Amino acid sequence: MFTFIKETELEDLGAGVSRRILAHDGNMMAVEVHFETGAVGPMHNHPHEQLTYVLAGEFEFTIGDETHVVTAGDTLYKQPNIMHGCVCLKAGKLLDTFTPMRQDFLK
Repeated sequence: MFTFIKETELEDLGAGVSRRILAHDGNMMAVEVHFETGAVGPMHNHPHEQLTYVLAGEFEFTIGDETHVVTAGDTLYKQPNIMHGCVCLKAGKLLDTFTPMRQDFLK
């Protein structure tokens, strides 16, 4: 029911990106993702629905065939299997929520 930040690990994914797994169960997962300026979230897709809330920074996001610059307070929805990715324009942090949870993120 509770996930305390002091009990989580910030995992270095390389190339200026790191991630922290937050609360999750079989139906939902929250993940904090940190980006350095210039870091890239490569274009990809997955069968999960995903909401992204921009906590800080500035990102150029592509979802499907649309590209927009987003900043703190903006939210993005990614339907299952849609291609999406980003470039970090100013160092920042995202809060991603997935349903169902991302089993592939767990060790």
